[in-house]
Amino acid sequence: MQIPRLHPDTIEEVKQRADIVDVISEHVVLRKRGKDFVGLCPFHDEKTPSFSVSPSKQMYYCFGCGAGGNTIKFLMDLGKRAFSEVVLELARRYQVQVQTLEPEQRQELQRQLSLREQLYEIMAIAAQFYQYTLRHAQGQSAQTYLQSERQLSQETIQQFGLGYAPVGWETLYRYLVIDKQKPAQLVEQAGLILPRKTGDGYYDRFRDRLMIPIHDIQGRVIGFGGRSLGDEQPKYLNSPETELFSKGKVLFAIDRAKTAISQQDRAVVVEGYFDAIALHAVGITNVVASLGTALSLDQVRQLLRYTESKQLVFNFDADAAGTKASIRAIGEIANLAYRGEVQLRILNLPEGKDADEFLRHGNVEQYRQLLLDAPLWLDWQIQQLLAGKDLKQANQSQQIVVAMVKLLSQITDDNQLTHYIQYCAELLSQGDSRLVPLLADNLLNQVVRQWALPNQDDSRAAPLLIQRRLQQHRPKPRPAHQHAKRVEAAVKPTSTLPVAPERDLLKTAEALLLRIYLHCPEQRQGVINALQERDLEFSLSHHRFLWQQILALGALQEIQVDLISSLQNWCLESEGQLDQVFYLFHLDEKTQQDILRAPLIIQAAAASMERVMCEKRYRHFLELWEKTDPATEPEQAEFYYQSFSKERRRLQKLDLERQFSPADLV
Repeated sequence: MQIPRLHPDTIEEVKQRADIVDVISEHVVLRKRGKDFVGLCPFHDEKTPSFSVSPSKQMYYCFGCGAGGNTIKFLMDLGKRAFSEVVLELARRYQVQVQTLEPEQRQELQRQLSLREQLYEIMAIAAQFYQYTLRHAQGQSAQTYLQSERQLSQETIQQFGLGYAPVGWETLYRYLVIDKQKPAQLVEQAGLILPRKTGDGYYDRFRDRLMIPIHDIQGRVIGFGGRSLGDEQPKYLNSPETELFSKGKVLFAIDRAKTAISQQDRAVVVEGYFDAIALHAVGITNVVASLGTALSLDQVRQLLRYTESKQLVFNFDADAAGTKASIRAIGEIANLAYRGEVQLRILNLPEGKDADEFLRHGNVEQYRQLLLDAPLWLDWQIQQLLAGKDLKQANQSQQIVVAMVKLLSQITDDNQLTHYIQYCAELLSQGDSRLVPLLADNLLNQVVRQWALPNQDDSRAAPLLIQRRLQQHRPKPRPAHQHAKRVEAAVKPTSTLPVAPERDLLKTAEALLLRIYLHCPEQRQGVINALQERDLEFSLSHHRFLWQQILALGALQEIQVDLISSLQNWCLESEGQLDQVFYLFHLDEKTQQDILRAPLIIQAAAASMERVMCEKRYRHFLELWEKTDPATEPEQAEFYYQSFSKERRRLQKLDLERQFSPADLV
């Protein structure tokens, strides 16, 4: 459901009525300590309480992991839920009238909310009906199948709410529409019945099928998977796309697996319903299934919310279809994996078995070990390139090398690239260690040529290994002898002060300026002046967006708004995309001290931001000067020399401006 943007008045009233202590105490045991409450943080494991809740500020903060925010943020992070969904839930709970930015949208919003609530109720009743049928005579064949062929206990059958759809064409229709008086149109919208082509009634979508309810993240039934017990095709039939159910965005068993995924910091993805059910039944509960379709990027991002280290294991079938599914799934998230945003491994079970079949032979501990030993996705893909190939055949060997180079050229981490070039060279050498250096050099040269292609994606930084090899192929004019001393002087460090990596320096400096602006109204003009005098802008996207929102709110003019509260609402409405700035709204002990010396902090932070820009110009002009032959282009060489010398002097001055407290910005 696309919820119209909520009116700020609704959001503010929800925040005013929803007491943070009442809400958090439902999830965390809180104890009074002075004016505040403390408890064990729900966002990380700890034995000593470091999670603090302030009734006066209506804020929470964990001094252990840094989690912090207001009531809405707490529920969003705890349940990995959307902003609008949390606000609407709190609005219903505290009886806040919902308004949208466009008054005419309010009626439509209420209609959609009412529709969804009715559909949830219909799906819950249908699930109970299928479960009832399974336990009685009509469901005997399904019971036999579950217990004999799938070897599932009654406890597991009940835990997953498995059921049975009877053979009759109108059994569920009569139960829901006639007995329970549910409108046929709504039952149809829930995906449970279909209109007859003759136009004179409806018939059940699922007939003579084992029914597997599909739940959303909150445990509500939103769809079904039906497995045929006879010869009817397809073998598995899923609910259609509905207001509640979208197959490409839902993961089977995510409601049961999310806690285990967070605790174990790893998610396992299998292909089938019964693979997931079988694993849960033996205590391996950090498992979800992909509903029989190619895993989508939306589904992967949903999983990544629950694992801090972003560890995923794909355990698809080891047959040809399963291998294709693995490759398709890898393709969906390859960019994330290459950038290290996903730590992806691939598990193929012995003899081509799926998880359900493997576990039926009592191999639980072996499965756990195989899970731990699952190869990284690149190792798995490289092994797939070699599968069934003969390296002694020249044409096959060349095909393998081409495919390896295609994989290697996507790697942007220097250490990783070095490792995999060596690994591939060892595989290609077929045990002859003398060939490994030659093969590694050949692979590297081919990767370099791949990077040098005109259509290469310039948005990715080439690994240092590639940069060095590319540099070897570029002609470099040597500086004239009389310039040798000047070259040596030019490349000396500009300061003995340590300088942080560029992004870290920008992150710290920009965050300090934004925090001072937010919490020190009297220093806001000083922040503005520092940016304007040095012609600076915020470079990091999340800082830039926050600053633009400050400007949009009119905060630079002396208007009467609760700046931090308004910005918090905006960040929360961004559906988690701006979590990186939320910590700026909270002051801990150290940042409170920074506020006390705001003028000095502003100077040092602005100088640090300028230093990053200045360093870029310095390197640029120095590189141009080194490539210019003063004998043939004396004027150009002199211009570049004067330019980088000027930047060098400016760098020295900026380092002095940062010297008052290097620890803050380095």
